[in-house]
Amino acid sequence: MAVELEGGQCRLRPFSCELGLLSRPDGSATFLQGDTSVLAGLYGPAEAKISKELPDRAALEVLLRPKVGLPGVLERSREQLLRQTCEAVVLGVLHPRTAISLVLQVLSDAGSLLSCCLNAACMALLDAGLPLAALFCGVTCALQPDGTILLDPTARQEQEARAILTFAISSSERKVLMSTTKGSCSVEEMQQCLAAAQRAATTIFQFYRDSVRRRYSKS
Repeated sequence: MAVELEGGQCRLRPFSCELGLLSRPDGSATFLQGDTSVLAGLYGPAEAKISKELPDRAALEVLLRPKVGLPGVLERSREQLLRQTCEAVVLGVLHPRTAISLVLQVLSDAGSLLSCCLNAACMALLDAGLPLAALFCGVTCALQPDGTILLDPTARQEQEARAILTFAISSSERKVLMSTTKGSCSVEEMQQCLAAAQRAATTIFQFYRDSVRRRYSKS
């Protein structure tokens, strides 16, 4: 699947997704955006340790593992963004005093890694059958020095960009659940990036529906 917007200036790389690859997690998914791929496994709701137990909702933990080596400051920062997004849609109040763990393993990073992690996380939540208030997707925008907006940039395009913006978009009214920016951009440029990301989200959510339909359709 690929999408082109605004006369070819904004283009998403081809997507691919597989659900239920792993047998031990309650839900799992692998998500590919171009040459960037992430494997997600979701465990729970399960019994929580007393120290982590929350009386009114499920405790959500997100772990991001890099392709090689140990997690660093960047992974910890992205874990917080991913947890913030998941907590906005997971109906944890239906499972108080339980624990939900989401583990993301980076398989390859060729740009737009955070948005790929967001998409893999949402598909894993879907595969696990957790109650959700809405779906979400991740879209990364790269703002070039000349002001051109590139959607779903590659690693090289990210290096050349003046600013990189990643949005988590909700399927409910295309609301922004999370945003993060690296570099400098004007308010107007940020709004243009957000508008492009919201348009791209429509196509990504359709891809979600097609993937789930393939998973559960009778052969």
